[in-house]
Amino acid sequence: METPNENTPIRAFVRRLLSLQNDKAPEEETVASIKAGVEFRGASLWILIFAIFVASLGLNTNSAAVIIGAMLISPLMGPIMGMGLGVGINDFELLKRAFRSFAVATIFSVLTATVYFAITPIDEAQSELLARTSPTIYDVLIALFGGLAGIVALCSTGQRGGNVIPGVAIATAIMPPLCTTGFGIATGNWMYAIGAFYLYLINSIFISLATFLGVNIFKFKKKVFVDKQREKRVKHIIITIAVLTMLPATILTYLLVRENIFTTKANNFIADVVTSDQTQVISKELDYHHKEIRLVTIGDEIPEDELKRMNDQLANFGLKDVKLSIVQGTNNLSANELKNMLNSSATKQADKNARLLANERQRADQLEQELDVYKQTAHTAQAVSREMGALFPEISRVSIAHTVSHAVGDSLRPDSITLVCLTAKKRPDTATYEKIKNWLKARLKAQDLELIVETQTGNNKK
Repeated sequence: METPNENTPIRAFVRRLLSLQNDKAPEEETVASIKAGVEFRGASLWILIFAIFVASLGLNTNSAAVIIGAMLISPLMGPIMGMGLGVGINDFELLKRAFRSFAVATIFSVLTATVYFAITPIDEAQSELLARTSPTIYDVLIALFGGLAGIVALCSTGQRGGNVIPGVAIATAIMPPLCTTGFGIATGNWMYAIGAFYLYLINSIFISLATFLGVNIFKFKKKVFVDKQREKRVKHIIITIAVLTMLPATILTYLLVRENIFTTKANNFIADVVTSDQTQVISKELDYHHKEIRLVTIGDEIPEDELKRMNDQLANFGLKDVKLSIVQGTNNLSANELKNMLNSSATKQADKNARLLANERQRADQLEQELDVYKQTAHTAQAVSREMGALFPEISRVSIAHTVSHAVGDSLRPDSITLVCLTAKKRPDTATYEKIKNWLKARLKAQDLELIVETQTGNNKK
């Protein structure tokens, strides 16, 4: 007895579930809908210009809501999908019209954004703007799948009037890269301009490619192309452009993934090996390109054998050829050098720690200077006492201090004074007192010197 194929009903169910034919809109309506958005003149062009201003303001103020609103206003999707449709149905007149409108829209968008960023007083690159300067393979995939969602929605009666096309415009973010290109031109940052414009081209080309694939999936009728060789050549050119556009993005993504892996390994190494109860990392710089980890630490000084052990541990974290540089905050570093180093950190917390540590270092330097003065004074007092014992035998004790004196009623003008207190076996006469005072002035190189002489019986003379 023949066993029935149990998979047949399942396959039929899946085919019915995924079929695009049941909800397919008339082909003529879909083509007419895409063609209607191709032309860029009059109201469409003015709407684009105003949308560019809105998006530029959103990037300038770092407002995601404003940027999303501008993308919903923008009519840029029309000529981009028109180019894909033109290639898909062999309508090269449509392709030329769509490309011409695409070029006009691109030029006006970049000019509008450049004018805005040239006159705005806020010229700082915000995070929303910086996010549009480094395209990756993910941007390619977003544009491709977003474009496929868009063409499927346009070809379906139930989805054509929905929010798919606006959603595609938001997901693929066609317009913000044009604004970022204008920012780069206005500020002279050509790397921003090139990166952002490349992202714009990626989005445009792969939305067009998705449209081309969609019309083939839905099996749109193609126009008869008399010259088959020319048709084949044009399609080869389009495929080549798509591949060449995707290749740099693939390389950038590969490098980005490698850098993220390096950062993760380095952070794990710092957390597990360097950081402890006695040693805290207050600043770190992870340099993927030069394969170096630069740290600034505070706490107990890390001995040489421990530093060597840390370097040996790098290989266990997949960081074999990475150089570890540790600057210990209180060692061989001036306050200004430490502050400058910490200011290069990318985080606000590191900047805060830098200021605190720099202030502590300055305070320590000041205390060291005061201690040096104290030590020098003590050494001087010891030397002077020996010399006075030979010159003035009647003096039995010497005390020297540096102090300040304020005039009563004028506390803002202090005077620096060297104060010398002597203990004498007997009270010196006036001539001896002046002789001692003059000798002390010369010996201590003190312009303002106050001398107090106390006898062992308690009588003072000044």
